[in-house]
Amino acid sequence: MKLKNINIEERMEFYNVNGLSIALFEKGKISVTESYGLLEVKSDRNVRDDSVFSACSISKFLTGMIAIKLIEDGYFKLDENVNERLVTWKVPENEYTKNKKVTLRNLLSHQSGIKDPVDSFSELNSDKGLLSMVELLEGKSDYCKVPIEVQFEPESEFNYSDAGYCIIQQLIEDVTKMQFYQVVNEFIFKPLGMESSFLNITMFKTDKKEFSCGHNKNGNLVEGKYPFYPYPAASGLWTTSLDLALLVLELMNALKGESKIGLSKSLAKEMITCQRGKSWTGLGVFLDGSEKDLEITSMGWGVGFQCMMVAYPSVGKGAVIMTNAELGVHQLEGIIGEIYKSL
Repeated sequence: MKLKNINIEERMEFYNVNGLSIALFEKGKISVTESYGLLEVKSDRNVRDDSVFSACSISKFLTGMIAIKLIEDGYFKLDENVNERLVTWKVPENEYTKNKKVTLRNLLSHQSGIKDPVDSFSELNSDKGLLSMVELLEGKSDYCKVPIEVQFEPESEFNYSDAGYCIIQQLIEDVTKMQFYQVVNEFIFKPLGMESSFLNITMFKTDKKEFSCGHNKNGNLVEGKYPFYPYPAASGLWTTSLDLALLVLELMNALKGESKIGLSKSLAKEMITCQRGKSWTGLGVFLDGSEKDLEITSMGWGVGFQCMMVAYPSVGKGAVIMTNAELGVHQLEGIIGEIYKSL
């Protein structure tokens, strides 16, 4: 798999993108990795294959994978009321939960009836410090000042929700009695050899020489250089395009019955099946087309970064594209879209 008819360096200059990393894969293997530009504007730190970028909301794909793995191992079920397993916090019961309950399935597919409060889930403010998920879900933090509750009957509407993934994180921590990043390290990162992947709580003690800084649409550094999001399951992943490609390949291989982490074909298939009549959403991923034309995507957009993963299970190919630029437009309207169209 190769890029066609695109001059990457010229398009980076056009869009004021300082650094870019691409991993292409086909037939179950990485076929091409390409690195361009700088990790930090006006520096001598070049982007390399092991350069680490913020994956932003592609973290939700990782969370989908760990959730499916834990279902496989019997920690919880896809369609049970999550309150049956939550311990330290529970979804408040109200008029919208009388007939249908919040389940892992509707949380993963953004159909739980939960809508993010306005102006919530910003990047980490060092003056505010870290927080617990319980504080956030109870509305007792500057990152989310309103208690999280169900606002529509579950599965009646689609509402993209960081809060829903924070609930998934708390569920995983409650059932495993481990911190989220520890669970992911044990069940995902180590078995797949994702040695350059980090969840934000682990980054404060990490040498950041391989980490990219974030940049705005003018190509200038964002404040603080490294924008962290203190919600690992929703947007806390920092990784390389190569590591992220390994995660995508694990899903593709699981669909063929060749999982390295013990995912069944049936649960892998469920992950990329449209949920509750919404053709565009799977479990932790988004979908377009069907059967042999199915396209799986996950996109990230945060302070200083934009990225995308795309995969085509029927032919076993796909790509991961990561940039250290926030262009102010949808990924497909910028350089990522141009690369995507050249695949």
